[in-house]
Amino acid sequence: MKAHVETVEPTVEQETAELQRLYADFASEHLVPLWTQLDELMPVSPAPAARPWVWRWSRLLPLAERAGALVPVGRGGERRAIALANPGLGGRPYATPTLWAAIQYLGPNETAPEHRHSQNAFRFVVEGEGVWTVVNGDPVRMSRGDLLLTPGWTFHGHHNVGDRPMAWIDGLDIPLAHYLDVGFFEFGADRLTNRATPDLSASERLWCHPGLRPLSGLQDTASSPIAAYRWPYTDRALREQLLLEEEGHAATVEPGHAAVRYVNPTTGGDVMPTIRAEFHRLRAGTETALRREVGSSVFQVFDGRGSVVLGGTEHELERGDLFVVPSWVPYALRAEQQLDLFRFSDAPVVERLHFARSRIEESQR
Repeated sequence: MKAHVETVEPTVEQETAELQRLYADFASEHLVPLWTQLDELMPVSPAPAARPWVWRWSRLLPLAERAGALVPVGRGGERRAIALANPGLGGRPYATPTLWAAIQYLGPNETAPEHRHSQNAFRFVVEGEGVWTVVNGDPVRMSRGDLLLTPGWTFHGHHNVGDRPMAWIDGLDIPLAHYLDVGFFEFGADRLTNRATPDLSASERLWCHPGLRPLSGLQDTASSPIAAYRWPYTDRALREQLLLEEEGHAATVEPGHAAVRYVNPTTGGDVMPTIRAEFHRLRAGTETALRREVGSSVFQVFDGRGSVVLGGTEHELERGDLFVVPSWVPYALRAEQQLDLFRFSDAPVVERLHFARSRIEESQR
């Protein structure tokens, strides 16, 4: 005959103590249980730490000018570039978790020495003339409205041959490269390898002929071989879209909203593997649909006046202003005057990894 054994249930206090010891043992072994992290690791929809934010050109440019008077350009600092630090990212100099953006300022007769890095970079010019950037020995004129490319691991430096300062924005994939641990950096020549100032770079003379590809360049390249995408061509493309719309053709992305994407002529894809660049023009009075998109973007107002709704808050926009749209934050644009905007984003990465998703929302206006 078996003896009766009474089962003693642990008390709540005992269970709590055991659970605390279990969590302490997890921590000592550098372990984290999924059941305490699920909402953070797998949210119902993207919950970006980056915040929607607007930087005013009227405030940025005077600060850059002050830096120009106080901070030299040369080895050590390398560039007089002032990064946009998204207030949601803990003080890091990142506009979004994947994108870096900065205003760069070069004074009269100044030279920024050559270097190269793994990170892909571009420049978009919103103020001034007189600077040439030299990319792998090819001098490229920088003018207002131009998009200029510096693909990863290409040597590049800048020199201002004019008597006035010049400002532009830099865009790079620095945060993405940081999180992937793929960054390399190397100093180049202290003096520029080519100080010529041609109107057109060698890359433009070879590649920039509509619909024509040189037989000497049949190998596809990860980044575009074109060093400069010139404003007159961008302007004309946008103008013709709106004229065609007036004539009844389906030429715009939505009524009153013309847009183009800068492309790599060897593939038809994005200009760089990690960054997409676009230009948008809204006819005066146009309001875009309210949309959400996976992935983050930075916009700069090239010209005009209007506003952007970011996460339900409307912000007035003027020439030069920059704003960030974090992943899945709803946004819409309104043009008071004709509104021209340059945009860059991490879309090539998001799409390549098959994370892309977008949605049109009901307007909150």
